[in-house]
Amino acid sequence: MAFFDFLRTKQKPKHMKRSYYGAETGRLFSDFITQSLSADSEISPSLRILRDRCREISRNDPYAKRYIQILNSNVVGSAGVRLQVRKRNADGSLDTPGNRVVENAWSSWGRKDTCSIDGRLTWNQCQRLFIETLARDGEVLVRKIKNPAGNRFGFSLQFIEADYLDENYNNTAPSGNEVRMGVEITKEGKPVAYWLFEDNPNHTNGFGRNMSARKRIRVPAEEIIHAFIQERAGQTRGVPMMANVLSRLKMLDGFEEASLVHARVAASKMGFFTSPSGDEFIGDDYDGAAPLMDASPGTFSQLPEGMSFESFDPSGVGGADFADFEKAILRGIASGLGVSYVSLSNNLEGVSYSSIRQGTMEDRDNFKMLQQFMIENFVDDVYRSWLEQAITYNAVTLPMSKYDLFADQVTYRPRGYPAIDPQKEVNANIAAINSGIMTLQDVHGQNGRDTEEVFEQVAREKDLAARYEIETAFQPFGNKLPAAPSVEGGDDGEL
Repeated sequence: MAFFDFLRTKQKPKHMKRSYYGAETGRLFSDFITQSLSADSEISPSLRILRDRCREISRNDPYAKRYIQILNSNVVGSAGVRLQVRKRNADGSLDTPGNRVVENAWSSWGRKDTCSIDGRLTWNQCQRLFIETLARDGEVLVRKIKNPAGNRFGFSLQFIEADYLDENYNNTAPSGNEVRMGVEITKEGKPVAYWLFEDNPNHTNGFGRNMSARKRIRVPAEEIIHAFIQERAGQTRGVPMMANVLSRLKMLDGFEEASLVHARVAASKMGFFTSPSGDEFIGDDYDGAAPLMDASPGTFSQLPEGMSFESFDPSGVGGADFADFEKAILRGIASGLGVSYVSLSNNLEGVSYSSIRQGTMEDRDNFKMLQQFMIENFVDDVYRSWLEQAITYNAVTLPMSKYDLFADQVTYRPRGYPAIDPQKEVNANIAAINSGIMTLQDVHGQNGRDTEEVFEQVAREKDLAARYEIETAFQPFGNKLPAAPSVEGGDDGEL
């Protein structure tokens, strides 16, 4: 009876239990972190290691490389984000001549000799480098170079690696502002300047300037585009998008290597020669003091008297076990990266139409968010800075008084996505338009196009067909030819 009394005394009263089971303490929860740090306090000691490891794994790991390829092809695409200027006149009509002047100049600036300060990147390539750097390094630094020599637009871009911004530089600026991980911020946390190394601090083999001559320079925030996905309030620097799957990628790579070595060893069917004295057998060769014998397929050798052979047949993970384990790890990696397992693994085995459609739709939602992030944090900033310089340099023949109109009244068209089931989706779009649920612009926007652009192209094709006296079988937005020729005849329908 006393034993049960002892158990009752050890039970925790109900009023002492925590409201959330996740906040319980004990052996099963001992590895939980119980102390929270600010965003910058967590990022600062780990940022360089995370960035270096993400770079290494993106160079050598096929799945990390595949992830970056997925982002490049689905977020940026072959044409990138297209600019459509939609400045309107006082009567509400489009200022077509002025819009075309700006759009044509923007397209001309996008060539690599004027777009990037080093003359190596076109505007589309800049967008791909932006999204790739964001995924791999976690943050993108771009310097807006004004008045570069030989540039008729007076504007170029310079991509700067995050290594130039020292995450260990924490100080007080001469202005009294705080410098946190190389970023000078006000008391409200707004960046006002960036303290950058004059050269890449990681140069080796004699590249770059002498390390002793390197120093930091203060660059005003107006000249820098610093883009990163902010996950917490007060966050000053960005974390690589692959950071949460680094351990899984590394462990999967090690597991695949070990499985491959295991398969090679198992296929070799190695073994050991044994004898009572251990020295009667003279092999074909020696590895130190141990005799070796060459074995060829389909041959048998007679062992000397008293010699026996013990095979070495290793066992371990392989076959179906390996495939199941790899799938489980890859599913976790795909979830952490925000893409579907099918896209990351290139494995369509056992995939149904409905499941792949659902996965594709979720992928596209994530890609659209990244597209919008790139537009808001990179494309729009570049366009506004470029337009101001282009007007100043008279590369765009507009008065500066109209800058705000042409800077604000624009539409950015990222790449669209083709229909997964074209026939069903087209019929659904037609029904939605007829019922007023959707507009033509809604449908065209899904493909990254503009309704006015489509109308202009249709009009040009009609004019071209009329010029060559060609009657097309299909007439969009008008009377259509019947699907089959009509049959003329009497009341009975016969000729």
